[in-house]
Formats: sequence, C-alpha cells, structure tokens
Amino acid sequence: MAVPPYDEVVDPTPDDEGYERGLNSRQIQMIAIGGAIGTGLFLGAGTAISKAGPSLILSYAIAGVVIFVIMRALGELLTYRPVSGSFAEYAREFLGPFAGYVTGWTYWLFWVVTGMAETTAAAVYVRYWAPGIPQWLSALVFLVILYGANLISVSLFGEIEFWFSMVKVTAIVAMILIGIGVLVFGFSKAGDTASLTHLWQDGGFFPKGVHATLLTLQIVMFAYLGVELVGVTAGESENPEKTLPRAINTLPLRIVLFYIGALTVILSLVPWTEFQPGVSPFVAAFGKIGIPAGAGIINFVVLTAALSSCNSGMYSTGRMLRDLALRGQAPSAVTRLNGHRSPALAITASALLMGLGVLLNAVAPGKAFEYITSVATVCGIWTWGVILLSQYRYRTAWRGGHLPPPSFKAPGGSWTGLLALAFLGLVVVLIGFDSDNRISLYVFPVWAALLVIGYQVLKRRRPEAVHGTAHDHLHVPKSEQ
Repeated sequence: MAVPPYDEVVDPTPDDEGYERGLNSRQIQMIAIGGAIGTGLFLGAGTAISKAGPSLILSYAIAGVVIFVIMRALGELLTYRPVSGSFAEYAREFLGPFAGYVTGWTYWLFWVVTGMAETTAAAVYVRYWAPGIPQWLSALVFLVILYGANLISVSLFGEIEFWFSMVKVTAIVAMILIGIGVLVFGFSKAGDTASLTHLWQDGGFFPKGVHATLLTLQIVMFAYLGVELVGVTAGESENPEKTLPRAINTLPLRIVLFYIGALTVILSLVPWTEFQPGVSPFVAAFGKIGIPAGAGIINFVVLTAALSSCNSGMYSTGRMLRDLALRGQAPSAVTRLNGHRSPALAITASALLMGLGVLLNAVAPGKAFEYITSVATVCGIWTWGVILLSQYRYRTAWRGGHLPPPSFKAPGGSWTGLLALAFLGLVVVLIGFDSDNRISLYVFPVWAALLVIGYQVLKRRRPEAVHGTAHDHLHVPKSEQ
C-alpha cells in the first residue's frame, strides 16, 4: 500500500455525524468485554485444543499481547478523533482515500458474512430444544428481532449487548470458580482425576510440536475478532475520552481471565486428549464435572454468543456503510437517519444481505460456514493492520508538529505497533499452511479486485468522492434526522 506524505493526505472530515450519544459507560464496558468473547472461544477452542494440546494457552497469551497493542494503538486514534467511521476514517486521513475506501468496505463485508454465519449458528442451537422448528425460520426470527432493535435506538442496542455479554461473562466466571473448587477440594466425579499436571504430563506442554501450536494462531485470532468493535461506538459514546480508554485498559484483565484462566482450568479438569474437534470444551468440562443440564446451559450460552455477534454485526455494518455513503463511496440514500437518529436505511441494506444466510441455510453444506469464518479472519487482520499503520502515521504527524499529541499514549510507541504488524503478517502466512482455512487467501484477492474495479469506476463518475472533497454528504439535514 503506497502511503502518501502526511501533507498530501485527505484532510479529516467533520466529526458531527448526527448520531445520538446514547451509549453509557456501563454499556461500553460490557460491549468491550463481549467483543473479546465469542463462539471462537466457546466452540473453536475445542478444535484448537485437539490440534495443539495445552500449548494453546500460550497461543492465546501471545495473541492477547498483540491484540492489546492493537487496541492501545486504536485508543490513541480514538481519543484524537472519536468518530463512528473509526478505522475507515483513520485510514482515509493517514493512509489516503483508497485505503479508507478499502477498509470501510472490508470491515462491512466482515460483519455481513459473520452475521450470516452467526444467525444460522443460532438457528442450529435452537434445534437442541426444538428440533421440529425449521432452521431457516429460527434464523429469520432472530434476524428480524435484532434488526428491529437496532432501528429503535442505539441505547437499546447497547442494552441488548450488555445482557448478552453478561450471560457470557457469568458462564465463564462460573466455570472457572467451579473448576477451581474441583481442583482444590476434589468434589464431583471429576475430582479424582483433575490436576494441574494435565498441562504437561499428557505428552508434554507441546504434545504435537511447536509447529502445530503455530498453526492454531488462525483459530486464536478468529476468537479475538470483534474486540475492535468498541472503536465503532466512539461516535455514540456519552463520554468517549473517558469511557473508551477505560474499556481498552481492562483488556489484559479480560484476556487473562476469560481466555488464559478458563483454558487453564478446563485443561486441568479434562486431559487435552479427550477433546474432539467441533465439540465445545465447556461442554466437555461441564460433562466431566457432572453438572445437571450442563449441555443445555452451554448451548444457551453459545446461542447468546452467536446472537451477540449478529447484533454487533447489525450495528457496525450500518455505521460503516453510512460512513462510506457520507464520503460519496456508497449510495447517498443510506446517509439518512430515522427519528431515533439511527442509520435505518444502511442497517436495512446490511440486514437484507445478512438474510442471505437464511437462504444459505437451506442450500449450503456445513463447510460453507467454516470458509466464511476464515474469510472473516482475513478481513479482521486487514482492519487490525490498518489501525497499526494509521497509528504509526499519526505519531509521525504529531511529532512533526502537524497534529496534537495523543492524550492516551500507547506503551512502547511505534515499535510495539510494528512488531504487532509483523505478527499479523505471520498469521497470514500460517493460514496458507492450513488446508481448512487456505480458501480465505483465494477469496480475498477476488474481493480486492472487485474493490479496485469499483474504485476506478468511482474515480470516473464521482472524482470528488476519492479526493476527499465529498463534504457535501457529511451534513445530514435535521429533517432527515
């Protein structure tokens, strides 16, 4: 990606986007927590454990450090300019109009395909209790409910996300506390065999070698996808200068508790050799302990995790699509806000595309959704990379006296960001060695080609939209709000 000198980069656009700042500190904190906990942990960890054994804990720890570096880099940018366009806006300002265009559409694609997968996943979980309900019908009902909630107000979105996240947090904390009780006091039928020694005695900490551990990094990074969502909430937070840094600074604690802590306890309760791909490690642990209705409890938790992801997707795709339209890079009609100051048309357009998941539900084989998640991972890696590059350019600009210094400086400055960027490059390379996820490396070039073609068409038809002068789209008349 060619990065122009800062003086030649498009000027930042006004930040008054017309949204209601209806997300309070409590909701922002829980959105940040929920963004770091998803189906990647509840379901994906089972496959990763079977591939790498206890060393998966190290993978989550290393990846967690990188994610914290990325989020602190985002924190610098958010306190500089808290806007809902977030990553696309920073890419546009610091890396050029094309980078902003690509980032906005790629992040939109990420949540659209994730929404498709998660809506269908939620429908599958419902069949645990009601196998007679058609899968497509459950998917459609969930999609319509979340769509309606996002149209009503941002505060309702925040409240729904708060309670979804609360369910996930409660389940993990309960699992950790019960597991510690089993390890210390030896109660339940798991008490006789539970031991921390399972972390190194069943073939060693790296039972399948370091190579196998490295290959799990793609699964691990998918589990962290969504943690950056807090950046999209910037334009609707009540006090972004305070709430966003606070949410980001608690990330290490969340990673240690929800990932490192949970996996350490689970792998101490159940030897890693007993885990099977596609089976939730939480289900295995609850079953080993003998908790009544354990499978039903975890099924409910995973259902809320899927709905939480879909809810977040509905929210973020609407904001990102409207941001693109404000810059003349998407149909201007989707800039309109409804009476609740929500981007109704942008949400509707995104929800209709997510609805294709209902159709896919009937015709696509099971592998289709595994492929979707691998594509989503590459989209997420692109977004994280753009955050790091934008932070680097921002730091260059303020050191040169062009911009004010950040009020929320990232530790390690530019060096930690460059190391994190190299790590993301390593993950992309490793994806190429995994036959199940390699398809994302074929799909993304096709997506990139479509974006380049679209950008060239845009340059000819609306040159102002790619040179940072489409400011006439930025101010939505109050009659449309």
